[in-house]
Amino acid sequence: MADIFFFIFAAMAVGGGVGVVLQKNPIGSLLFMVGTLASIAGIYVLLEAHFLAAIQIMVYAGAIMVLFLFVIMLLNLGHDYRRDFRFGLGMFVAFAISGAIAGLLVRQFGGAEANPIYAHFPGPEGMDQLLREEGVIGAIATPLFTDYVVAFELTGILLLVALVGAIAIAKRKV
Repeated sequence: MADIFFFIFAAMAVGGGVGVVLQKNPIGSLLFMVGTLASIAGIYVLLEAHFLAAIQIMVYAGAIMVLFLFVIMLLNLGHDYRRDFRFGLGMFVAFAISGAIAGLLVRQFGGAEANPIYAHFPGPEGMDQLLREEGVIGAIATPLFTDYVVAFELTGILLLVALVGAIAIAKRKV
């Protein structure tokens, strides 16, 4: 039953992400992002990471989205009725290539035995033993700062670039 819920939440997350990108209105895009973050919180619940699910809802779907809403209202982005996004042949090719790459990645890394995350988090049965051995902080920090440190740092750089880009766009109009 958990597998069915996982696929439902995963489909909601992917659909919400596509809705964020394809939505014309920034407020609608923001609502799709809230749906995406809520579905990711549902996946956290399925992984029995209830604290992360609660933080996901409170911090990201709550506080960060309110901050985004204030920025949209401050920049007055809600009144632009021009069509920004045109779905043509180039976008169709881009979606087809992205889908093919995603399918190859799922095929390559889709199995539980091939997924490296299961080496650190053995599932609900072994989670209690892992928490007794390393504690909550150690169970999260050990894989984060050893195996996934590059992805962690790239995420930080991506957020910094997004912040600088948002400031540059806001300053250009002032």
